[in-house]
Amino acid sequence: MAHDQAQARGAVDRFFKISERGSTVWTEVRGGLVTFFTMSYIVVLNPLILGTVPDGTGQFLGGDSQGGDLAAIAAATALVAGVMSILMGLVANFPLALAAGLGLNAVVAFSVAALPGMTWADAMGIVVLEGIVILILVVTGFREAVFKAVPRELKIAISVGIGLFITFIGVYDAGFVRIPASLATPTELGMGGSLGAWPLFVFAFGVLLAAVLMVRKVRGAILIAIISSTVLAVVIEAVGRIGGRSEDNPGGWSLNVPALPDSIVALPDFSLIGQFSLFGSIEKIGLLAVVLLVFTLLIADFFDTMGTMVAIGGEAGLLDEKGNPPRTKQILIVDSIAASAGGMGSVSSNTAYVESASGVGDGARTGLAAVTTGVAFLLTTFLSPLVEVVPHEAATPALVIVGFLMVVQVTGIDWKNLEVAIPAFLTMVLMPFAYSITVGIGAGVISFVLLKLAVGKVRQVHPLLWVAAALFLVYFLMGPIRTAVGI
Repeated sequence: MAHDQAQARGAVDRFFKISERGSTVWTEVRGGLVTFFTMSYIVVLNPLILGTVPDGTGQFLGGDSQGGDLAAIAAATALVAGVMSILMGLVANFPLALAAGLGLNAVVAFSVAALPGMTWADAMGIVVLEGIVILILVVTGFREAVFKAVPRELKIAISVGIGLFITFIGVYDAGFVRIPASLATPTELGMGGSLGAWPLFVFAFGVLLAAVLMVRKVRGAILIAIISSTVLAVVIEAVGRIGGRSEDNPGGWSLNVPALPDSIVALPDFSLIGQFSLFGSIEKIGLLAVVLLVFTLLIADFFDTMGTMVAIGGEAGLLDEKGNPPRTKQILIVDSIAASAGGMGSVSSNTAYVESASGVGDGARTGLAAVTTGVAFLLTTFLSPLVEVVPHEAATPALVIVGFLMVVQVTGIDWKNLEVAIPAFLTMVLMPFAYSITVGIGAGVISFVLLKLAVGKVRQVHPLLWVAAALFLVYFLMGPIRTAVGI
């Protein structure tokens, strides 16, 4: 038996190149679990975005005119995320997990499904079309070619910018930084500039515990911090009965109220799988409108994944001398398939999750971590009550710590070379300020091309960067363009 187990571990090690990348099976499993706990909020949040908005006919996703079927959306969200994360691990051997994209799901809900006459099936059909177009761009080599045309310095800036971005996500989702009630400033610390609530204390505890454990080189520091913070949150809620965050209770817990569930297992409802209409939208809003909507989703998907895989690869030490991760094409192919899979599952486009950096920060280096995350998502279709125990305040400290680990790459940029430094700066700061990876990359690419043109160094600009800059200009002007054509 022991011999058979050793052989199995050896086969897994060879397939995923675990030892070759300086990791262990347990480290990969642990890293995958860290990633899962950091991004599992999507199982709760995606239904709240997709299931609470009526389509153009007044119907809710999976439900009727009264409301959506949140449980079915949650089950489908976990199922598609699980399958696509496992596929990423097996095909690309990269520690990158996928799930329904935040931002993309809001576009689908508020800008696509809500159009007059549109149904949820039509909207999900547009998502499937977008994924098919991206897959064609990958297979033809265009998407990978554009990625490789981006200068190394901008790739570093993308990674740093994402570090700042996920840090902001962490502190904001936890309520550690929030919009003040007075609106006197864009954001403030806690409530009224102070940490006057137990959930904020739990968040601070999680960040400091993770930091101390990392400084002391304790393996599994981030996972230990998440579990410890969750246990502390459950105890505090049991004693203090704080409740969920709301307008009447701004000091409450975010996402989930940490309490032991009544049950552990719940049967999933997969009735939303396959509920899409591939070309139904053309009859409702016309071909031109469909093309513009597909383009809007495509640009966000196209460049978000590029930035995310650079950030993850950089944190894992897997990038080559030009800043490219291994098996780039396979990564992009799986990501493209995931976009269509999200539409087919009625849960919006699935894409690479920057939260994967939390698992990498905890030591993950191979696709086994992504497989672990995927398996955890599949189990979530049955174990959703357990996922609902972890509040944002216990999970998001991981994002803050990993944000720090990603920002240290900033030393790889030549800040004395203004032709590169200014685009790099714009890339980094606009990601958190605009709350968009795509906006940061777009600003960096356009400014890089413009500055090279201004100093007469056009030959230093790869032809595909001109194409990318033009696409970003169209993307940034999409509002006026859609208004002009009456959408």
